[in-house]
Amino acid sequence: MTVEQTNTPLAGAELERACTHFLYREAELLDAADYTGWIDTCVSQDLEYLVPIRTTRERAAGVSEFSREAFHMRDTFWSIRLRVDRLLTEHAWAEDPPSRTRRVVTNVRVRELGPGEVEVKSYLMLHRSQWDTADYDLLVADRHDVLRSEAGEWRLRRREVLLNHTILGTANLGVFL
Repeated sequence: MTVEQTNTPLAGAELERACTHFLYREAELLDAADYTGWIDTCVSQDLEYLVPIRTTRERAAGVSEFSREAFHMRDTFWSIRLRVDRLLTEHAWAEDPPSRTRRVVTNVRVRELGPGEVEVKSYLMLHRSQWDTADYDLLVADRHDVLRSEAGEWRLRRREVLLNHTILGTANLGVFL
């Protein structure tokens, strides 16, 4: 389910900086609710986007905490394109009024997979508020991404978001992780 652990050494500083810049730019677009800009400039057309459900298991079980069959999100470029198109209409009730979000991306680790393709692991903390209340959602995750260079620009080819949570304290997942 998750990107395999490799013995490949971490990438050099220049490649790590380029990938980190990509993640920061992506977070900035999403926090600005520029979903069209995000999908048009950051996402590959053969995207695989997974947010598996986490369950609590005893260590002795020897089984992953993350489901291989049940997902909060299991999307492709085209299903995300439909989500983005819907967010731009008056029918996106879960996001009307739109959420105010702030993504904090940290602990970025980059490994080269092959020519023009890298594995990027990062931690994400997403603060989300909506309406005029003191309530907010805080989602924390470990992200395993594959970025591919397309026409000289990094694009998200695969993302697996491993949430810390077994039960989400948010009413919906109307935002991208």
